[in-house]
Amino acid sequence: MLLAVLIANSEGNILVERFNGVPAEERLHWRSFLVKLGADNLKGVKNEELLVASHKSVFIVYTVLGDVSIFVVGKDEYDELALAEAIFVITSALKDVCGKPPTERLFLDKYGKICLCLDEIVWKGLLENTDKERIKRLVRLKPPTEF
Repeated sequence: MLLAVLIANSEGNILVERFNGVPAEERLHWRSFLVKLGADNLKGVKNEELLVASHKSVFIVYTVLGDVSIFVVGKDEYDELALAEAIFVITSALKDVCGKPPTERLFLDKYGKICLCLDEIVWKGLLENTDKERIKRLVRLKPPTEF
């Protein structure tokens, strides 16, 4: 199961988080742990260079894209390789939505569409959509049509 997808800015402030199957009382622990992990290890890392960690029986893959850090946490069948695929899809979607690796301002300008993309990529703790074109189609923001 994909336990969490978390995106933070370079100061460690969380911009987006999605938890699946993580009790509310454990979420604060995960937030602080992931932000500290990023602060300790992401300095000087190139865009989309993947870093891997494990904590208890859980795997974490994380990276930097522009001014944001992306963390994906999984357990069981979502080992490092599955999480690497998930983070690749997420970074690809972010670059498509923003047109380039995002600054924090650009990320916040495109926040709504980014959240839609994340919802299409990860659904109830499962990696749902990995095809770039399908994700684009699913999140296309069109006004509702007449019934």
